[in-house]
Amino acid sequence: MNSKKATRRTALAAGLALALGLGVAAQASAGGPRTVSGSPNDNITRIADFYGAYIDAESDLDNGGGKLARQLRAYYLTPAYQKQLTAWEDRNHADGVLQAQNTPLGWKVTDHGTAGYTEAVITLTWGGGDTTELVVDMTRTTHKIFHIGTKGIGGK
Repeated sequence: MNSKKATRRTALAAGLALALGLGVAAQASAGGPRTVSGSPNDNITRIADFYGAYIDAESDLDNGGGKLARQLRAYYLTPAYQKQLTAWEDRNHADGVLQAQNTPLGWKVTDHGTAGYTEAVITLTWGGGDTTELVVDMTRTTHKIFHIGTKGIGGK
């Protein structure tokens, strides 16, 4: 079979799969197992680890955050920022890490880049597909979060 014919057949098969609703889901399930990697010295990994574990703890139907969420805050946040976060929560009647009253269904961490510290954008996905973005700033030396907000400390 010539390459022109093969290309047309591939395009036809892809179009048929999309028309039948098999598109991305069929392609994703046909791939190999997913992998996730990281390093304890990489701040983006640490921020992703924190948000993943924190959301898991807050989603726990038996515990609803509780002790584990407090322990995660103590480990990943600077002591000074923990106090600021508590004050923010008292004023806003919401979870300061998530800056919301509910727990999201998913999260994504994207490196936002800076020189003296690490800044990451956290995209939280809620029921119905709505998203919100938070900016998280972390020291490069102690690997501790010292700010969470809608803008980073640099105003971005």
